[in-house]
Amino acid sequence: MPKPEPPEKPLRPDFRRIAELSSVGLLLPSSIAVGLFFGYLLDKWLGTPPWCLIIFTLLGVVSGFLSLFRGLRKIEREDHRGV
Repeated sequence: MPKPEPPEKPLRPDFRRIAELSSVGLLLPSSIAVGLFFGYLLDKWLGTPPWCLIIFTLLGVVSGFLSLFRGLRKIEREDHRGV
């Protein structure tokens, strides 16, 4: 006797997945913005323009790319597991 096939899942968007992907897309610009903000404030406070702005912007870029890479790798692992 053949096995009955499981019912098909209805086609609807996976909102959790959409939220994860959109948050990954915001990681890089938000990290850069935070670096710019703190660099600007430190330059104003210490009177050292543009050094803190440059340093913290570069740190924001590096942090953003690391976070982006980690987030994409996490999503890729979940795809392979079928979650």
